[in-house]
Amino acid sequence: MSQTILVTGPDLAPAAQRLVQEHGFETVHTPAYAASEVIADFLVKTDAVAVVSRMGRIDANVIESAPSLRVISKHGVGVDNIDVAAAAAKGIPVLKATGANAVSVAEHAIALMMTVVKRILPLDASLRQGRWEKPGFKGRELAGSTLALMGMGAIAQETGRIARGIGLDLVGYDPYAPKEAFEALGVKRVARFEELLEHADILSLHCPLNDHTRQIINAESIRQMPQGSYIINTARGGLIDEDALLSAVQSGHLSGAGLDTFASEPPAEDHPFWKEPRIVATPHIGGVTREANERVGVQAVSGIFQILNGEPVSKDRYANWNLLAEAGQN
Repeated sequence: MSQTILVTGPDLAPAAQRLVQEHGFETVHTPAYAASEVIADFLVKTDAVAVVSRMGRIDANVIESAPSLRVISKHGVGVDNIDVAAAAAKGIPVLKATGANAVSVAEHAIALMMTVVKRILPLDASLRQGRWEKPGFKGRELAGSTLALMGMGAIAQETGRIARGIGLDLVGYDPYAPKEAFEALGVKRVARFEELLEHADILSLHCPLNDHTRQIINAESIRQMPQGSYIINTARGGLIDEDALLSAVQSGHLSGAGLDTFASEPPAEDHPFWKEPRIVATPHIGGVTREANERVGVQAVSGIFQILNGEPVSKDRYANWNLLAEAGQN
């Protein structure tokens, strides 16, 4: 068996790299955001038995090109860049680092919310340009506003915990989450997505990107949000129709948005968001902290060796458990 793990992107955290070495394996890295063809070429040349998926798409052609591949482990939780069905068809588990970056991403969601609502960036810019805009300024207090959580997984729960501490009321929508996820934080559970939108002074997205959620935030859904509300997205850019979001901000229906992720990454240099100061953007780094990188890296690598060694892996770590079951592979 090959002793190689392919990492699609940057180096792993030192603790994760040590774990690789302790098992007698080595890592090979593709360039950041490598094209699928490049990833496939690396898999063929290295004969890797496992992939730590960080950047770039692992599509059906990539999976088909890798006869020795036995497991794909996501360095995070979002697997929309991986063809999980194609992996299941070949009996390849796709694992997630469930909950490992929840604290870091939640902190970033709150930071984006505070920055947008408190208008930190435009105020900072105007002050540096010599303007003192205190006369006539009217800010907004967050306490007492309603934070609507779209999804109630680990990151959403951590976001809710922090938000509760600064006085926000919480409402959540997730048809798949257990009632305990809502009750532990005192989150009001709604049964319909439309009801969540109606309550959302601030809508924070925490759901996966799939055929049901792609562009779920569009012109129609934004119209159902209160006038002057905000959208925060630390999940996946494809959840949002970016043209509709920009139009809603420009019209004033939305007061602003805080985005850590985009429909296409990295976004174009001339993306229209860059000319809109009410949209605060960061380069998909919510979970990129020293602490989260170590937890995620170790969990991603540990999952690989559990699979390779035939050890049990918690069902919630699988991104394609049901597909594997349908294919008779688990």
